[in-house]
Amino acid sequence: MQLSAISALSPLDGRYAARLAPLRPLMSEQGYMHRRLQVEVCWFIALSDAGFPQFKPLTPGARTYLLGLVKNFSEADALAIKEIEKTTNHDVKAVEYWIKSRFEARPELQGASEFVHFACTSEDINNTSHALQLKAAREQVLLPALDAVIARMREMAHAHADVPMLSRTHGQTASPTTVGKEIANVVVRLAAARERIASVKLLGKMNGAVGNYNAHLAAFPGFDWEAFSRKVVETAEPLGLGLTFQPYSIQIEPHDYMAELFDAVARANTILVDWARDVWGYISLGYFKQKLRAGEIGSSTMPHKVNPIDFENAEGNLGLANAVLRHLSEKLPVSRWQRDLTDSTVLRNMGVALGYAVLAYHSLGIGLGKLELNREAIDADLDAAWEVLAEPIQTVMRRYGVQGAYEKLKEVTRGKTVRPEDLHGLIRSLEIPAEERDRLLAMTPGSYVGIAADLARRA
Repeated sequence: MQLSAISALSPLDGRYAARLAPLRPLMSEQGYMHRRLQVEVCWFIALSDAGFPQFKPLTPGARTYLLGLVKNFSEADALAIKEIEKTTNHDVKAVEYWIKSRFEARPELQGASEFVHFACTSEDINNTSHALQLKAAREQVLLPALDAVIARMREMAHAHADVPMLSRTHGQTASPTTVGKEIANVVVRLAAARERIASVKLLGKMNGAVGNYNAHLAAFPGFDWEAFSRKVVETAEPLGLGLTFQPYSIQIEPHDYMAELFDAVARANTILVDWARDVWGYISLGYFKQKLRAGEIGSSTMPHKVNPIDFENAEGNLGLANAVLRHLSEKLPVSRWQRDLTDSTVLRNMGVALGYAVLAYHSLGIGLGKLELNREAIDADLDAAWEVLAEPIQTVMRRYGVQGAYEKLKEVTRGKTVRPEDLHGLIRSLEIPAEERDRLLAMTPGSYVGIAADLARRA
């Protein structure tokens, strides 16, 4: 069977392939090879500037050529490396051999070819490549997709800041809020979660087979390899990697930062699961309608259906994302002795985890764009819930020392259908200042929202 979107094993490369096109060049096997090439080239150029008599500084032309290999890396280049790997059965060595093959007819580079991958273990290349992949995916795809959701929700919070809405705690009617305030609650949580994702430092190590620069010092005993490695790792791209230096490691970088990053993404996703379920409920209550699309069908047998499928798809994909993210965060920091290989195959699923998250953000964006506020349903729900005013009435009664305030309101409201006149009769009988009675009599469920509107606008 020929591989295509229709035959893909994963829906990320099948049904949803178009939605994840921006992520694929970064987190795919090709993207991984691209970053390996970048690391090898940066290390090679830096070695030429280290002052070793056996490796003179590269000419500007050679540097431009090497950086061009990185900049112009193509699918054909990746396939050529995979062809070499068929013989080597080692992916990093295949990259090294491919680089050397590009030195043909270039005497300057051919003469220095043994400094390609010099003193490096495969993990020096792999761990920094993974960090570069995550850096690009976070900056170019993940955060922009999450930012779009936050921005859309912030717009909604501000637009509906003053729209009163009945709350429900334990599924029962509760003190009113506003539509905008409830959206603002999520916006603020998401913004904080987003900053945690963005603030995780991406680490890289380049210190040899078990983290001690053994081979490096065997070749050049008096050289400060740790300072050199730090410079390569922390110098900004394209001449460096633009990462944070990891000074302590076994053969592999410990992956603690990855666990921190994946946990941060999972936390944001959990907030969005909560939101997706709430929106689903609000649509079910009729608080939101969904814009219709010409030709779209909601059910194969029930023509009236307009299902909240975007929020359901988002919830499902957020769950898948978190399942993989949490496995990554639990597994990756664990390695037997100085290293085992269990992390290698797991790391190849970073793109899967992020892919499901990005897919969910996309679905949420579509769903949010379809929502239309249904004031009629919201207002009707409020008008049928006068019992929620038992709280302010008994609180004012307490202020003025009315004994048994809570109990009196409980007797009037608990488990009953409460009408305005039921509350107004009680209010008129209260021995409190006249202006307070008038204020309570003027109160409606829709006016009892505290500072919800202000909070919504501040989000």
